[in-house]
Amino acid sequence: MTTSKSAQSNAKNRSVTVPPAKSGLERCAWPGIGDPLYARYHDEEWGVPVGDDRALFEKLILEGFQAGLSWLTILKKRENFRRAFHGFDADRMARYSARDVARLMDDAGIVRNRLKIEAAIGNARAFIDLQQHDSLGALLWGVAQQEASNQQRAPQHASDVPGATAASRKMSNLLKRKGFRFVGPTTVYAMMQSTGMVNDHLANCHRRAACAALRKGFSPPV
Repeated sequence: MTTSKSAQSNAKNRSVTVPPAKSGLERCAWPGIGDPLYARYHDEEWGVPVGDDRALFEKLILEGFQAGLSWLTILKKRENFRRAFHGFDADRMARYSARDVARLMDDAGIVRNRLKIEAAIGNARAFIDLQQHDSLGALLWGVAQQEASNQQRAPQHASDVPGATAASRKMSNLLKRKGFRFVGPTTVYAMMQSTGMVNDHLANCHRRAACAALRKGFSPPV
């Protein structure tokens, strides 16, 4: 979860109501920027390895909708997105018509950005095309292995966490060649963080070791 320096500064200077980490342990700073939903997401989802194609497709679409916004905004609307996009059923999304675009543009429960909505539909079609000869999980995790070998040291501070890496730039370019949109290097790196392709929990965060253990026992799709 990348955050701006101003957001990090604001987090230090304002009182927050997020619940403490389990057993009083430390957690990364960014959940304190929003509300308890952020803390639960951090403690239960962020950094947990994901290999399922449908789940990765959903995450990629949602990260694309986040562009220019905060992840908390998307997180609060996630169930609305799932409903509006029929559970991110790519086969169904790929058949969306102009009427569906109009329906989505009228849905106040999601982010009503025409370019992002049309990109999501196009990405469903690209996803289906990809699955004819490969899996999204194998494609993404294949690139992510490079990042795993390069990431040697746990970040000590939020400022140590990059916004993009060589691996995310490579993954972004690969996805674009496959026909995906709204998959810039920063968007892709946020997806890599959230799906456990990298472990960007801070060194003192109680979730770092847990996610490292999960990653060690995880078999990336091939």
